[in-house]
Amino acid sequence: MSAAATAHDSEAAQTHEQRALGFWLYLMGDAVIFALLFATYVIMVNNTDGGPAGRDLFDLRNAAIETALLLVSSTTFGFASLSARTGNRGAVLFWLLVTFGLGAAFVSLEIREFAGMIAAGAGPDRSGFLSAFFTLVGTHGLHVSVGLVWILIMCGQVMMKGLSVPVVSRLFRLGLFWHFLDIAWVGIFSIVYLPGLL
Repeated sequence: MSAAATAHDSEAAQTHEQRALGFWLYLMGDAVIFALLFATYVIMVNNTDGGPAGRDLFDLRNAAIETALLLVSSTTFGFASLSARTGNRGAVLFWLLVTFGLGAAFVSLEIREFAGMIAAGAGPDRSGFLSAFFTLVGTHGLHVSVGLVWILIMCGQVMMKGLSVPVVSRLFRLGLFWHFLDIAWVGIFSIVYLPGLL
C-alpha cells in the first residue's frame, strides 16, 4: 500500500471519528429534549381537567405492537450494519428496506391512534395531560419519520456509491439515531402507556 493511500485512509478514519463525536453530542442534546418532555408528561399526567385519562384512551395491544415493531426494526438495522461490515451491498439494502417497512408500520399505527383520539374529542387542546402526551409521543413519531427518510437516502447512497468509507460512516450514525429512538420508545411505553392503563 502506498504512503498516499495510507494517509488517505488515516484521514478518512479521523473524519469518521470527528463526525461520530459530533453526532454523539447531537444525540445527547436530543436526550435532554426527551428528558424534558418526559418530565413535563409526569407533571401533567393527572391534569385531565375532567376529561379522559390514559386508562380511558390507551390501547395496550396497539402500544405492544408498536413496541414490537420498533424492537424488531432495531434488530434488522443491526443486520444491515453487520452486512455493511462484510461488504454485502445487497444484504444492506434488503435489511434497510425491512427496517423501513417496520418503521413505517409503527408511524402508521401512531397516526391512527392520534386520529382516533382526536376524533373522540381527546385532542391535545383538551387538557394538560393530553397536550403533554401528544407532544412527547408526537416528537418521537416525528423523529421516526425523519429516520425513515434518512433510511431511503441511505438506500440511494448504497446503490449509487456502494459501501465506501463515507457511506458506511453515515450508516453508522443512522444506526445510532435509530437505536436511540428505540430506547426513547421503551421509555414512552414504560412511563406513558403501562402506568396509564394501570
